[in-house]
Amino acid sequence: MSEKLQYYFDFPIVRYAFTVIILVSLCSSLLGVTLVLKRFSFIGDGLSHVAFGAMAIATVTSITNQMLIILPITVISAILILRTGRNTKIRGDASTAMISVGALATGYMLINMFSKSANVAGDVCSTLFGSTSILTLEKKEVILCIALSVIVLCIFVLFYNKIFAVTFDENFSKATGINADIYNLIIAVITAIIIVLAMSLVGSLLISALIIFPSITAMRIFRSFRSVIICSAITAVFCGGAGFIISLLCGTPVGATIVTADIVVFFGFCLVSAMKK
Repeated sequence: MSEKLQYYFDFPIVRYAFTVIILVSLCSSLLGVTLVLKRFSFIGDGLSHVAFGAMAIATVTSITNQMLIILPITVISAILILRTGRNTKIRGDASTAMISVGALATGYMLINMFSKSANVAGDVCSTLFGSTSILTLEKKEVILCIALSVIVLCIFVLFYNKIFAVTFDENFSKATGINADIYNLIIAVITAIIIVLAMSLVGSLLISALIIFPSITAMRIFRSFRSVIICSAITAVFCGGAGFIISLLCGTPVGATIVTADIVVFFGFCLVSAMKK
C-alpha cells in the first residue's frame, strides 16, 4: 500500500490535488464554525447552486477560464443573500432558497439547451457530485487556490476577535462600536470564495458537508470557540487527506469519500461524547 501511494504521489497532478484538498478543507472548517453558530449553515448550499448556475453560463458561452465568471457571480450572490435576508418580507432562509433553487434550475436548463457535449447528464452529475477533474488541475489553478486560501486564512486570523464577537452576539457587537455589517459581509464573501474553490473537489451538492461536518464534530466534545476552531481544522484536514488517499487506493469518488470520512469521524466523536457523559 505504501509503495502504491508513493507511486501515485510521484505524479505532480496528485500532489496538486492533495494540496488543494488540504487547503480547501482547512478554510471550510474555519468558516464553518461561524456559519453553524450563526444558524446560517445553508448559505453553503445556496452559493454552491449559484456557482453551478455560473458554471453553466461559462460552459455555454465557451469561456476557457471559468473562474472569471463563477467567482464574481458567486460573491455578488453572497452579498444579495446577506442583504435580502434582512428584508422584513423575505427572511434569510427564504432568500437563500429562492436564489439557490433559481440558479440551479437556470443552470441546468442552459446546459440542456446549449451544451455541445454528447453526455449532458454525465457532465451535470460530475458537476453536482464531483468528478476526477480534481486530478486534472494545472499549476496555475493550484497557485490561485493557494493565493485565495492564504487570503481567507489571513482575514480570519486578523479579524478573529471581531468575527468571534459578531458570531455570538451581533447586537452587543454593534453596541460596542463594531461594524457588524462589514464583518457579516466579509464572512459572506469568504464563504463564496471557499464554495468556488471546493466545486471541483466535492461537487456542488456536497460542499456544505465540508463546511458543516468538521464544526459540528468538534462541538460534540469541545465548548470554547477557540477549541472548536482548532479541533474543526484538524478534523477537516485529517478527513480531507484520508478521504483523498482512500479514493486513490480504492478508486472511489474523491468528494463522496471525503464526506464519508467526515461522517465516520462525526459518529466517532458522538460516541466519545456519550461515554464522557
